[in-house]
Amino acid sequence: MTTANQQELIGPLLKEVSRSFYLTLRVLPKEIRPQISLAYLLARATDTIADTKVVAPARRLELLRQMQAGEIKAIAELAAHQALPSERMLLQRLDDCCAMLKSFPDADQKRIGDLWRTIVSGQVFDLERFPGETEKELAALSDDAELDRYTYLVAGCVGEFWTRMCAAHLPAWTPSSSEELGIRFGKGLQLVNILRDLPRDLRIGRCYLPVKEPRALLEASSFDAIRPQYHRWLDTTVAHLDAGWQYTMAIPSKLWRLRLACTWPIWIGLETVALLRQANPLEADKRVMVPQGVVNRMLARTVLTCRCAKSLDKRYRQLRIKAMEGRAPLRP
Repeated sequence: MTTANQQELIGPLLKEVSRSFYLTLRVLPKEIRPQISLAYLLARATDTIADTKVVAPARRLELLRQMQAGEIKAIAELAAHQALPSERMLLQRLDDCCAMLKSFPDADQKRIGDLWRTIVSGQVFDLERFPGETEKELAALSDDAELDRYTYLVAGCVGEFWTRMCAAHLPAWTPSSSEELGIRFGKGLQLVNILRDLPRDLRIGRCYLPVKEPRALLEASSFDAIRPQYHRWLDTTVAHLDAGWQYTMAIPSKLWRLRLACTWPIWIGLETVALLRQANPLEADKRVMVPQGVVNRMLARTVLTCRCAKSLDKRYRQLRIKAMEGRAPLRP
């Protein structure tokens, strides 16, 4: 596979399918950028397959298991069913993604392969645990342990993989003792998504929060009944992001690109938690999103201060207070 083809995969195609995460991937140090970017593409492909609702769940499960076994020939059949051109292209170019994977050293191939299989396990769990696809077939996870396991399978494992890739390629940092922090980092980001996307998920038959009566959550007026539980899950999210911040602050200043790649999702996560504290998250027509202007100013601030741990940590503490207390937004 030519270098130009590789750059097309982790350049234009990556930008189209990774949405807001693209900046994080592009700012990574060059030593790990290709591997982590390709891992993202492969993970995104599994997500696309799992979400192709015009194909029967049983067939999607079959295809995901084939991917776990390293077989991707049949995946192209799903490309025609994709509404988004970028996702169609991603599935059409899975052969190229696999060719790029084979161009990496054996150790990197194994790390990416292990991650891929774990994430596919999460997608399989998702389809098996939630066989229905409408609110009439709504089901919920059983308990916090099942929720924790799910967040590991689809995101915590990414923090683990990220840490191992850094340990292998960035001699300025030896993060071998940070794997558990990396796992919690990933879990925290996934919890942000789960808590923010609750109304949308409920309407496709999925309640990732372990509640006894998930159907009650279809009514925004029932939020008061679960408010204490919901805020407890927000507290858990912040605790995981605290672990992610401990992880980030251990990165040497000379690896400022890596610091930025970790700082951005944590700060956006805290901003999102703060907004969720003030909202009724069951209102289906009001999806909580951090305003783009706030994000833009955040990016500018961190580019200027990323080498100064004291400045970064001070801002983190401010954002954390807001996320825990649900105060009016601070000026960025």
